[in-house]
Amino acid sequence: MNEKKEALKDYQLVEMEVKARDAAENAYCPYSNFFVGCTVLGDNDQVYAGCNVENAAYPSTFCAEANAVGNAIADGVKAIKAVLIFTPTDVHTFPCGNCRQILNEFSNNIPVYSVCNSSTVEETLLCDLLPTAYGPHNLYESQAGFAK
Repeated sequence: MNEKKEALKDYQLVEMEVKARDAAENAYCPYSNFFVGCTVLGDNDQVYAGCNVENAAYPSTFCAEANAVGNAIADGVKAIKAVLIFTPTDVHTFPCGNCRQILNEFSNNIPVYSVCNSSTVEETLLCDLLPTAYGPHNLYESQAGFAK
């Protein structure tokens, strides 16, 4: 299940970073002042961006990752090939637990890149951020037990 994925091409990573930085500038975060931009690379090799959108009713806030995935799915994407998160901070930020689960719905073994104001790019795999994840395969396996 955790087979090696195809590596991103340099130009794809650059495009993802540029679009994530642009998206972060548009973030609506008057409460936390924590700007986040995210891009996902769809199975159609297109890059989709999202930013965080806060709400005074905190549970109604949308994370940048969820918005990027939503934009990709609205365009017909069925799988995510990579994720990049940008925060204008001095430390790298990775997706929150909820966003890890959202991303897991579309692939559990994808590279997740974190970019910030440092000169380095941190990379990990979603399956390392969310080990033993619950996903679509669990539903299919559990339904098999109820088949008549």
